[in-house]
Amino acid sequence: MIKKFILGMIIFVFVFSIQINHTYALSPKSDLSYEGIDVSNWQGHINYEEVKNSGIQVVYIKASQGTNIKDAYFDINYENAKANGLYVGFYHYLTATNIEEAREEANFFVSVISGKIPDCKLVLDYETFGGVGKEEINNIARTFMERVEELTNKEVMLYSDLSNARDTFDTSLAEDYELWIAYYEDRNRLINIETSWNTYIGIQYTDRGRVNGINGSVDRDLYTEEIFLNENSEIPDNNENTSPRNTESLEYTVQRGDTLSAIARRYGTTVQELVNINSIQNPNLIYPGEKLRILTNSTIPGNEERGTGSIIYTVKRGNTLSQIAREYRVSVEHIVELNDIQNPNRIYPGEKLRITESDRTDLAPVDNTIQVYYVVKSGDTLYGIARKFGITLNQILKYNDIQNPNLIYPGQTIKIV
Repeated sequence: MIKKFILGMIIFVFVFSIQINHTYALSPKSDLSYEGIDVSNWQGHINYEEVKNSGIQVVYIKASQGTNIKDAYFDINYENAKANGLYVGFYHYLTATNIEEAREEANFFVSVISGKIPDCKLVLDYETFGGVGKEEINNIARTFMERVEELTNKEVMLYSDLSNARDTFDTSLAEDYELWIAYYEDRNRLINIETSWNTYIGIQYTDRGRVNGINGSVDRDLYTEEIFLNENSEIPDNNENTSPRNTESLEYTVQRGDTLSAIARRYGTTVQELVNINSIQNPNLIYPGEKLRILTNSTIPGNEERGTGSIIYTVKRGNTLSQIAREYRVSVEHIVELNDIQNPNRIYPGEKLRITESDRTDLAPVDNTIQVYYVVKSGDTLYGIARKFGITLNQILKYNDIQNPNLIYPGQTIKIV
């Protein structure tokens, strides 16, 4: 009897140990019950009614970056998300390389979000470290979060990818602050991956999500109930002296004789931005006395302005979409989809095109002295190859002296550039 009891205990311990070994080393703190997105000015104008109807419940909005950059769409995103009953959170993209800069960035972040009422924990987005050592990175992160807590009396958490959650941020930070992790593979693969955290309360599972009401790609997220603040009161004013590079939007009253194009030129924006922001049905019909919202000093109207992995490109005379796609190593389809272009053969000098990280290999311009070749695979068409590399069918025919575009063969080598 005793032997059977001992044998039974051994089997129980063995089975239990197997079960333990197959639990997540990094797992959600509770059920991932809330569908979310995180957005910035790179999504452009968002129809939050459609977003809400598509099942999204939580939206994290970029508020600021560094010590003087306020996201151009912050106010608009906040107001429209709140108006449509979405839970709202704010995040700051940190660029500090020392503790003093971290404190300044915290002051600036709070000054940007003051007067707003968040529903979710405030977030530090700390991804690039500028050669700073691990100990200093953790000190910078803690300084920022402690200062934000001090100024707002709100809980703060950290956004991080898996690599930094495992190798950069330390356990003392994990003990005090919750984690929102970026991980684009199957969550089951987090089995047996050790990090400074045991649990997370948010997971960003793709940067190529599709949501009704948003033009192009958007980050998709899942959150647990711990994402929410204990109480969602207004952020108090921070009286620190800050001067944001990207200021709030202004309200313009249409004057007799005004046109959208003239207003756009005057304020350094585009007709399309004015149409989107103000939900204008007919760009040729505006009326004296009508109120228009205009983003001032934003990064939107820039000429080839570079953001974090993104640019705004101003079309030049003679440009084609295929040329622009080649230069920035994205597909024509990517530019068309992101900018809602109805006719890819019609773009105009001065038009602004948004180009993001999605589908790119490198945002640096291509060295045109490099020759690129493609080996045809079964099922390929010349048109499909042209779209893939962002060039025209005629260019492929010309480069390769192809007489019949319908006759290509698997194994055939095609010159691209």
